[in-house]
Amino acid sequence: MHWQVQEAKQRFSEVVRAAEAGEPQVVTRHGHEVAVVIDIGEYRRLSGAHADLMTHLRSEPFVEDDLVIERARELPREVDLAG
Repeated sequence: MHWQVQEAKQRFSEVVRAAEAGEPQVVTRHGHEVAVVIDIGEYRRLSGAHADLMTHLRSEPFVEDDLVIERARELPREVDLAG
């Protein structure tokens, strides 16, 4: 979808909703494309910004309540460092 700057300002919530739905929104000024509004996940993917592991796991499409991460309760194994 293409928006003129003035219209994008007036209907910003609609622009953001469409971007969240995965539809990049192009903003034009005097007929020239000047900006794109995209979903934050897509921006991070494109920019190479890396989230920590927990943030990444929580952003996956499964329900957070299904995600259970626990440390193992067993003692660590013996390691012979003397060689």
